[in-house]
Amino acid sequence: MKLQLKDISLRVGAETHLYPLDLELVPGTINVLLGPTQAGKTTLMRVIAGLDRPSAGRILVDGKDVTGVSVRERKLAMVYQQFVNYPAMTVFDNIAAPLRLQRRPEAEVRERVTAMAEKLHISHLLQRLPGALSGGQQQRCALARALVKKAPLVLLDEPLVNLDYKLREELRAELASLFADGATTVVYATTEPQEALLLGGQTVVMDAGRILQTGPTLETYSRPISIRSAAIFNDPPMNVLAGRMEDGHTIRLDAGPLLRLAGAPLALGQGKPCKVGIRCHHVGLSASAADVNRLDCTVDLSELSGSETYVHLRLGDAGIVAQVPGVHSVAIDSKVEAWVDPQELFIFDADGALLRSPREASHGAH
Repeated sequence: MKLQLKDISLRVGAETHLYPLDLELVPGTINVLLGPTQAGKTTLMRVIAGLDRPSAGRILVDGKDVTGVSVRERKLAMVYQQFVNYPAMTVFDNIAAPLRLQRRPEAEVRERVTAMAEKLHISHLLQRLPGALSGGQQQRCALARALVKKAPLVLLDEPLVNLDYKLREELRAELASLFADGATTVVYATTEPQEALLLGGQTVVMDAGRILQTGPTLETYSRPISIRSAAIFNDPPMNVLAGRMEDGHTIRLDAGPLLRLAGAPLALGQGKPCKVGIRCHHVGLSASAADVNRLDCTVDLSELSGSETYVHLRLGDAGIVAQVPGVHSVAIDSKVEAWVDPQELFIFDADGALLRSPREASHGAH
C-alpha cells in the first residue's frame, strides 16, 4: 500500500493540532512517529485512519483520494495504548470478531485465529476471558484481533507503553518479526528514541504538530537536521553548549574551554556564534588519556539507572549530563575532569540548524 499525505492540516476552533505537512509512508516497512506527548502523533494517526477529517489537504492511497472515506471503508487496523477487549467473549472470540464481521467461513476463522495466537504466544489462553489475563496477555489479544484481519495498513499508537519493561521487549521483538515479510505498512507511534532505534525502518520526528525530519531511522539518528530534532531523538537529551568559532578547527565555548574539531576545517567565519551538540554517552569522566577537549566541571547530581550512572555536571553556567557505564558514587559539588571526543561533536549554527555531524567530520565533509 502506498499512502501519501499532501498538505494536511488540522484545526479545532482556534487551536492548530497539525500544521501543513506532507508525508509519504514507505510501503512494507515500519514507519515510526517519534515525538513527545502532544507532538501530534495520535492526531496524525486518526487522520490517516479516517477517524478525523483534516481541515485541509488530501490523503491518497495508491493514488486514490480517500480523504472523505470513513474508517469502516478503509483497509486498516489500529491498536491504541489503552487496549480494548470484549470482556464477555473468550480470547478466541475476541480475535475472531473482525473475521466474523467479514462473514469469513468458520473453518478459515479457526485457522487464522489459531495461527495468529501461536505467533503471539497466547494459544493456551484462547478459552479464557480477558479478565483472567495479565496486562501483557490482554495486549497480545488486542494485537491479535487487529492483525488477524491482514490489513495492508496497521496503525499502532504506543501499543506497549502500559506494559512492564520485559513485556515491552518481548512484544516489540514479536511485532518486528510479524511484519518482517514486508506485506504490511506499519505506522508506530512512540515517545521513546530507543524504541525507534530497535524497530528500525523509517522514522518521522514530530513536535508540536509539525514534522521536523523524516528518513531511515539510523540516518535520522546519526544526522539530526536541527537541535530540536536532536533533542527528541536522544534520551537523555543531547548536551548543547554555545560558543564561537576561533578558526575552522576550534570553537571557544561561552563557558570558557576551547574545543578542537575533527576532520576538515569547518566553513564558518571566525567569531561566528554556533552550538556544539554532544550525546551524553560521549562525555567521559576520565581525562587522563585525553590531551584535548578537557572540561573542568562541578558535580550537581549523580543518578543511578540500572547498570548506568547519569552524572549532572556544571561548566560555568552551562549544564552537561554524562552517561557513564556501571554504578558510580560521585559526590555532589566535587570537581571532575570531563572530556569529549573531537570525533563525536555535532555542530549547529546559531539558529540550531545542523552544520556538521560526526559522521561527516570523519569523512572530511564540511
